[in-house]
Amino acid sequence: MSKAFTPSTAKPGVITANDLREGHNVWMTTTGWSRNPADATLYEDEAIAELDLLKAIGQSNVVVGAYLVEARRGPNGPQPAHFREAFRQTGPSNHFHGIQADLDRNHEASHV
Repeated sequence: MSKAFTPSTAKPGVITANDLREGHNVWMTTTGWSRNPADATLYEDEAIAELDLLKAIGQSNVVVGAYLVEARRGPNGPQPAHFREAFRQTGPSNHFHGIQADLDRNHEASHV
């Protein structure tokens, strides 16, 4: 397991998770969850972030896989600091795509 991220003034963070119903990535805000990462609460205090992360984990009927991740301050709100989080903003990961999709299509075509 990787080392947990600890937010600070120099390296703030946001809490992200997956929406249980739609599979979309969501970000914790002061009022709930948003699909817009710019709406996310930006954490600089480790204790507050940890408490909110525990609240997020406790919402297992709404989200799954909640975790704290580094973010940057942007002109319109938090922005991803790493490629993985930037990629997660593109939508749910349950779309049929990639190499496996090509293999499945080729397999189906050979049995027609």
